[in-house]
Amino acid sequence: MTYQEAEKKLAEYGQTHVLRYYDELDGRERKELLEQIGGTDFSVLRYIGNPGEALNRGKISPLGAMELPEIEAHREEYTERGLAAIRGGKLGAVLLAGGMGTRLGSDDPKCMYDIGLTKTVYIMERLIVNLQEVVRQAGVSIPLFIMTSEKNDAKTRAFMKEHDYFGYDSGQVWFFRQEMAPAADRNGKVFMEGKGRIATSPNGNGGWYVSMARTGILDVVHERGIEWLNIFAVDNVLQRIADPCFLGATMASGAASGAKVVRKVTPDEKVGAICLEDGKPSIVEYYDMTPELMDAKNEKGEPAYNFGVILNYLFREKDLARIMDEKLPMHVVNKKIPHIDENGVPVSPEEPNGFKFEQLVLDMIHELDSCLPYEVVREHEFAPIKNRKGVDSVESARDLCRRNGIEL
Repeated sequence: MTYQEAEKKLAEYGQTHVLRYYDELDGRERKELLEQIGGTDFSVLRYIGNPGEALNRGKISPLGAMELPEIEAHREEYTERGLAAIRGGKLGAVLLAGGMGTRLGSDDPKCMYDIGLTKTVYIMERLIVNLQEVVRQAGVSIPLFIMTSEKNDAKTRAFMKEHDYFGYDSGQVWFFRQEMAPAADRNGKVFMEGKGRIATSPNGNGGWYVSMARTGILDVVHERGIEWLNIFAVDNVLQRIADPCFLGATMASGAASGAKVVRKVTPDEKVGAICLEDGKPSIVEYYDMTPELMDAKNEKGEPAYNFGVILNYLFREKDLARIMDEKLPMHVVNKKIPHIDENGVPVSPEEPNGFKFEQLVLDMIHELDSCLPYEVVREHEFAPIKNRKGVDSVESARDLCRRNGIEL
């Protein structure tokens, strides 16, 4: 992008202040800033006028899950169907690994965090080990697409290469970078992280599909005839990835998507609950759970919103194209955004001072016509690492790993 093209684009969105320090930058910094301007979607700024858009919920009602007894009764049938699809090249795995280990006290990508006690055990290593179990079971490699971010892409690639992909077939691994969205103040002006850099953040976990499309990775999916994509989070070290029984059950149900769920520990547990919204599958986040929803009971006398999602989903790829871009709601999130002020002085706010823009995978579930909630045993498949200590932490994940016979 040339300077004139950048200036024209910025003027269109009222953001010409981005070039305020252009003359002070060296050649490399100028080139990088122009590239960043060219690759930044400033159209998201229009959502600032209606930050609650994504929160206008429809009528919430219960949605049951395929529970463990039913799964066990059909496990062999579902597993064989899933394995047949995997052997036919119909499944790809997509790891959402754009996060950093900041909350864990690390400056590295989250996937590089070591949870070992007596030896080194990286988060990424645990995920690859889990995926390899299915590879051995199916007798074929499964395409693995790893979504990184602007901040961790180079380190993640180098880390995987350094460790020889933890034994995974490197020819079956593709990396792609998640798109970034600008961060803006309450007046809609984007913040500058430095004199030559716009403050940006990843566009949310719902941005994985559009990021695959715009980086050309979706071409690989189509060329290979992949029909299903298993999306999973980087921080759950116990999850079963490319689970053939889950795939087979979802295929047998005829649903366009599947969601692994666990029984919630308490009605107010900080996980999204599977539900119906205006008659379509959806997810109500824990912060949107009203006392009425938490107290509601189903016909068995159990909590009606008792199944929490664990960010392990199946999507039928052909159904996703129509919900790309504009069809997904944009969540405008109030955040603390470090930046430089009008004098170029760094500012580290102590309170939220602006907005970030995210699309969420939970909205993809709602935009599709059908979803199979699929129950898994939380002690065997749910060990999220969000914090260093306490709930959903390195400590709790280590304990669950030990209980599952995993040496750390």
